[in-house]
Amino acid sequence: MQPLDLTLLAQELLSGQLSVADFVEHLSQRAIADIGEAQLDLDRRRRCGFPEVVFGAGKSLESLTRIFETLRDDGVDVFATRIPADFATQLVRAFPTGRYNALARTFRIPLDDPPAESEGRGRVAIVTAGTSDLPVAEEARETALWMGTEVSLVQDVGVAGPHRLPARLPQILGSDAVVVIAGMEGALPSVVGGYVDCPVIAVPTSVGYGANLGGLAALLAMLNSCAANVTVVNVDAGFKGAYVAGLIARNAARHRRT
Repeated sequence: MQPLDLTLLAQELLSGQLSVADFVEHLSQRAIADIGEAQLDLDRRRRCGFPEVVFGAGKSLESLTRIFETLRDDGVDVFATRIPADFATQLVRAFPTGRYNALARTFRIPLDDPPAESEGRGRVAIVTAGTSDLPVAEEARETALWMGTEVSLVQDVGVAGPHRLPARLPQILGSDAVVVIAGMEGALPSVVGGYVDCPVIAVPTSVGYGANLGGLAALLAMLNSCAANVTVVNVDAGFKGAYVAGLIARNAARHRRT
């Protein structure tokens, strides 16, 4: 709900023009935007800290356009993942301020007049084992940037060349959370976990040869990590890994301020 709408409702409640029951009903009705094929959760930012993110896979161009328009009209910094490349031109035409990241397959429509960020939302490092993991890493990076976190991206430091990671540690140490993205045997999160004093969110990727089993081998290896600070999300889930890291970073930044 837009702040102006909420203010008007509150004024009607205080003046007696609106009963408590009607006030609650208005809030519940406006928390969901029914656009036919989608029921948009307009109250998620209040409950969860960030607005609803659109999963683009399987949605038509027309459906995505309606969803984006509704979210934008509600004052949302629109962010969508898994947007097909052949939709990009039409979406940019419909939303001239929108930005499509072809590698990440994300689309973002920033607010025309974003609120001033007087307080930081923490720091996240994103680490990849190889360059083949970059599409997942870019999805993670775009997600973390949308959440307002400070992001550093460290690429291609997998265990095939173990000397590369220590050389890049200055870019990783001091982060509130680290997202480690790896395919093949999925060993890198455990190694990174042995160097840092913060949560490590491991993201297995489907990169690898036949016995990688589409990322299952990396997933199982990460689930069995002996590094106590490693937790794991789904295969190729760059968005999920970065979202969890962004929440950790925001809460850590809030704790430092207080």
